Formats: sequence, structure tokens, C-alpha cells
Amino acid sequence: MNLIDLKKDDKVIILKIHAEKALKDRLNSFGIMKGEELIVKGYSLGKQTVEIKVGSTYIALRANEAQKIEVEKIL
Repeated sequence: MNLIDLKKDDKVIILKIHAEKALKDRLNSFGIMKGEELIVKGYSLGKQTVEIKVGSTYIALRANEAQKIEVEKIL
């Protein structure tokens, strides 16, 4: 399951990031990395962007970036 497929308030753990090194490095700088937990906070119209919360930080990702983040729901 990818990050873009989730609903608002879903809590997930990141399993893998399927991206080139430059994007992985940028995501890592925001704390988005394998094993990290995050919460989906909302979507823009048409799901062009997704807002997530990692730790105490809120981050907006483009849909094409969110599609590259493989996640698993946690309860």
C-alpha cells in the first residue's frame, strides 16, 4: 500500500521508499525514512498533495512523491 492510498487520520509505518537518491535524501531530511511512523492529516482537492505528520512536524508531499512511499497501517 502506498501513502497516497490512505485516508485522513490513518496511522502507518514506512516500509520502503521507492525513489531515486536525491528524493530519498530530501525525505530523510524531513524525518521520512524506513521504520518511521506517520499520520495522514489531509489531502488537497483532487489528491494533488497530502499533508502528513512525522513526529511533531507537518509536511506536505506531492502525489507523485507519496506514491513512492510504501507503508503499512498500524492500529
